[in-house]
Amino acid sequence: MVLFTGCFALGVWLLQQQTSLPGFGWAWLLLGFPVGLLIPNRPFALRASRTLLFAAFALGLGFYQAAWRAEQRLATSLPGEWQGRDIEVIGVVSDLPRRFEQGQHFRFDVEKILTPKAGVPEHLYLSTYYSRQAEPPVLHAGERWQLTVRLKQPHGSSNPHGFDFELWALENNVRAVGYVNGKAGNQRLAALAGGFNYRIQHWREHLRDKIAAALPDAPYAGVLTALAIGDQSSIPQAQWQVFTRTGVNHLMSISGLHITMLASLGFALAYWLWRRSVRLTLLLPARKAAALFALLVALGYSLLSGFAVPAQRTVYMAGAVTVALWMNRKFSPAQILGIALFGVLISDPWSILSPGFWLSFGAVALILYVTAYRLKPSHLLVEYARVQWAMTIGLVPMLLALFQQVSLVSPIANAFAIPLVSLVVVPLTLLGAALPPYWGIGGAPLWLAHGVTALTMSLLEWLNSLPQAVWTQHAPPQWSIAAGMLGALLILLPRGFPGRWLGVVLMLPMFLNGPPQPAEGNLRMTIFDVGQGLAVAAQTRHHALLYDAGPDFSGGADSGNRILVPSLRAMGIRKLDGLILTHDDTDHTGGAASIMQAMPMDWLSSSLPAGHPLLQTSTQKRRCMDGQSWQWDGVLFEILHPEKASYAQANISDNNRGCVLRISIANQHILLTADIEAASEAELLDRHPDKLPATLLVVPHHGSKTSSTVKFISAVRPRYAVFTSGYRNRFGHPKQDIVKRYADSGAALLRSDQDGAILVDMNADQLRVERYRNTHRRYWTHSALP
Repeated sequence: MVLFTGCFALGVWLLQQQTSLPGFGWAWLLLGFPVGLLIPNRPFALRASRTLLFAAFALGLGFYQAAWRAEQRLATSLPGEWQGRDIEVIGVVSDLPRRFEQGQHFRFDVEKILTPKAGVPEHLYLSTYYSRQAEPPVLHAGERWQLTVRLKQPHGSSNPHGFDFELWALENNVRAVGYVNGKAGNQRLAALAGGFNYRIQHWREHLRDKIAAALPDAPYAGVLTALAIGDQSSIPQAQWQVFTRTGVNHLMSISGLHITMLASLGFALAYWLWRRSVRLTLLLPARKAAALFALLVALGYSLLSGFAVPAQRTVYMAGAVTVALWMNRKFSPAQILGIALFGVLISDPWSILSPGFWLSFGAVALILYVTAYRLKPSHLLVEYARVQWAMTIGLVPMLLALFQQVSLVSPIANAFAIPLVSLVVVPLTLLGAALPPYWGIGGAPLWLAHGVTALTMSLLEWLNSLPQAVWTQHAPPQWSIAAGMLGALLILLPRGFPGRWLGVVLMLPMFLNGPPQPAEGNLRMTIFDVGQGLAVAAQTRHHALLYDAGPDFSGGADSGNRILVPSLRAMGIRKLDGLILTHDDTDHTGGAASIMQAMPMDWLSSSLPAGHPLLQTSTQKRRCMDGQSWQWDGVLFEILHPEKASYAQANISDNNRGCVLRISIANQHILLTADIEAASEAELLDRHPDKLPATLLVVPHHGSKTSSTVKFISAVRPRYAVFTSGYRNRFGHPKQDIVKRYADSGAALLRSDQDGAILVDMNADQLRVERYRNTHRRYWTHSALP
């Protein structure tokens, strides 16, 4: 079973690395596997051949099963001609709506399409937005609605080490995204639609509202909500940061640990009660009855949580143990874990790419590695300490590969947080959620759980405030991750095993082998795909500059904490020598606060007005203005705009006061122009006609009609013109007239909405560009048409 599941998982993983789905012609070879069963088990050579054939069969089965699932799911999509058009549909809110400051996000199952000839996928991800013109509908889980929606095909940003929204949409069977037209005649048709899943989601929202009503204005009510129903969006971003930095974020949602503890409690209770009755014991052994009850408890809690990968893994493992007891058989721990792995991958082959998959299965595998098959049982506290040591050492390679950071205070934090949260907070929260409100005591367990959570948070915040609470670094090379995993396993071998010290040697390359830095006189630049906005990182041999910080999104999420900080950290940039915020516009400054909080920075240069909140957080700040220049490692940086006198002129728009940066190495030049418009372009033509020619130009104002005059383009004469714009953005950027203008000039056109991040390498002899979306394409990658 272990060999089969491991090879099956490898086949699933290999499928997810493909740029296109394979044909199924070779799949027929899998039918030849029964012939291999005729191979005798002796001698050794024949037995080895049979084993290899079995492994190849499992690998092929995993590969083609995942390919078949992917082909089925990709067969449904929103037709291109129906993007951005009003479509009337009837359907059901199929998930817990997530609130944010501008409205709601929710999933919607389409039952009927009212607009003639419209083609709409069955599963949508929609948003509502507040506006002055119309109040958006307030929707609840399980309700049936008639809505007017505007949709587009799933399309996310594409950046190095970034989140893949298109993969998330495929895994969750979301085949179109969009928003509800608040001006249309949207109406609720039924308070609760039929269907088991809709009732589950309705109950989840009821419990969320119950906790919110019982704990009004309580700072950690969101944590209790996440523990009760798995709604992690209820936890504020600041609290998530504390949990992540202290290494207890796995506790602050419904994890496999919580489900296991609750199922164990259910087992003990059912076992004790069942043994009280002689008749029941004679009818069915207490252990079998208790195992079945524990499985039902695990399944119920998992369904309440949204049935994520850790919950699935726990349920399948509990199911395997229950089946073994009922069949009077004994499964090894490795077999039980293999059954869970097989169950997860059969139902969700894309989960193998998610961090939760690797951390969940990796943690359980480590626990079994240090506790199973021991000759002598240890004291409970010794066993607990051994498991914590295994988690601390064994998960380091995965954490560095996935997040490029490891909490150094995690062992201490988990030592007290695990028992407090799992044994006290979770049971009290579930008790408070289950008690009817009319009893008058339903809120008491919730308040008690909140008090214990507050105590836990005070300790976590103290640990978080310690210097060097978190180790952050670059993304290690893949080979060093494999070596690090082997090293961790060596270190965790039983005491007295020879060669354990080699584990330390094998783990060192993860820390010592950083990404190669640009040579002296070279520049590496990343023009990030941040949607409708701008963010550019420029890296020389020993320095790094960030030019603008992209847009703000919603609910504490911005391009800084979601895109830029993870990417910069993975690239080996731990400190910014400079940050330029070109002008006061949220699509250029929206991620700045997150970046300034997460990364040390030498200086901030901007055209922001005095008193701007971002200026108050920087001690070294200055205004950008024409004439400023500096040289880093043989690379020249020059500010060409705005003039110093412009800061005294109130009639100049923020766009026209944007900081224009020129980066030069010998005869190769890059021109970054922010959102300047025609007036500023004319000023540059007057003041710096000799400094405008550029090999690469980041097109002004995302390709707006207010910029990119014919004279300006003729003066710059770029070989590459880069448009930074969001997919199907509401401004219609870049405008087709402007695109044609650059195409007619002979420039090669690059667009972040089509090409993803643009990676640039420049030296004195040449400038090379890479379209990240094209070079890192997978079979699910969306192809954005012009």
